[in-house]
Amino acid sequence: MTIKEKVLNAVTELPQNVDFEEILERLYFLYKVETGLQQVQAGDTLTHSQAMLSLKTWHK
Repeated sequence: MTIKEKVLNAVTELPQNVDFEEILERLYFLYKVETGLQQVQAGDTLTHSQAMLSLKTWHK
């Protein structure tokens, strides 16, 4: 499925009374999911210990 098809499906599945902000939020969510899946396919991921270390530095 192409990106255009995914966007059209996402907008079509929303209720009729949806506002512009909700559409943008949905599309942004789909964009982030698609980006994450591409990162996984490219091997651009962190191990559990790397993620935990990053979280510790963010939490300070």
